[in-house]
Amino acid sequence: MENENNFSRTISKPRSKKLNPKIDLTAMVSISFLLIIFFMVSNEISKPRGIELGLPQSCCISPEVIICGKDKRRTITLLLDGNNQVISYTGHLEFPEEKPKILDYGKNGIRKELLSKNEQIQLLYTSYSKYNSGAIVIIKPSRKSNFKNLIDILDEMSITNIQTYTIINDYTPEEVKLLKTI
Repeated sequence: MENENNFSRTISKPRSKKLNPKIDLTAMVSISFLLIIFFMVSNEISKPRGIELGLPQSCCISPEVIICGKDKRRTITLLLDGNNQVISYTGHLEFPEEKPKILDYGKNGIRKELLSKNEQIQLLYTSYSKYNSGAIVIIKPSRKSNFKNLIDILDEMSITNIQTYTIINDYTPEEVKLLKTI
């Protein structure tokens, strides 16, 4: 007979066992080490590095005149003008070695001039120094020149193998007069 008053023990479901969960930290340790390595490497890569510059043995820069090397004949200044023209002179414009030349870009223009001047300078200075004794080119883009002209002249520096060059946007009063007359 069934128990009608429910005072007796009823058949219940067995209690579930409480499990002690264990956390596996192996993956967290691996990720931690990977993050530490990543930040160490990225920190090392982001540090600024010094670059060796090919500067002449002696260089004197004043507000008006730049003198590089032992002789002003080693310095070639290129004024980038509009209409795809380059004005080239050697030494100082106040005391020019020769009259400034108006040249075009390309192998028969500025490239031919740079190759001949660099060869003359190297022949003149190879006995003086064991270091680079080629031409020192100062590139001065004018407001009329465009970005393509600057890229073209930098390509010419690479083609003619001129190691020492710089880009400056400061003009002497004589250079401003020269640019206005052309």
